[in-house]
Amino acid sequence: MSAGTARRNGADDLVRSKHPATILAGPYGHPFHAMVVLIPIGAWTASVVFDIVSLFTDDREPFVVGAQWLIGIGVVGAVLAAVFGLMDLRVIAPGTRARKTALTHLGFNLAAVVLFALSWIVRAAGPEGELSVLGLGLAWAAFLLVGVSGFLGGELSYRFGVRVAEEQTQRNGFLAPAAERR
Repeated sequence: MSAGTARRNGADDLVRSKHPATILAGPYGHPFHAMVVLIPIGAWTASVVFDIVSLFTDDREPFVVGAQWLIGIGVVGAVLAAVFGLMDLRVIAPGTRARKTALTHLGFNLAAVVLFALSWIVRAAGPEGELSVLGLGLAWAAFLLVGVSGFLGGELSYRFGVRVAEEQTQRNGFLAPAAERR
């Protein structure tokens, strides 16, 4: 197959999308973005749990304050995750379905971060330890956006193979060396 044919069928773009743009994005087959997104996702999930618990307890303050802290931690973590995500975006060829999906993923994440930041601001502006219905609504809407974005991130990794090791590398992980097969 000629280089022109490979370019037309996207094979070069696919291979390029599996390798980091820079070592700062994480080594081949192990992107840092996938690890760092656990910070905001975990913090925001815990904040929603704290919000729910605060609705069913007489002593709301610890859960309301805890949820606000978790939202703030999630926003900071999301900014860090975005840095790594943007590095991974650089390796996805323009004009591909993968690039369109990545940009949509980015848009949902940006919207979620803005809503979570607004939720934090609304909560901080109100009386300390009191439940804010607006803050709650903003956070829960943002959490739904994170769910959609997570689905799209899964599409990028598992359907399009962005920053995932090539199949031969994966195959080698499942093939036992000759000495072990005896």
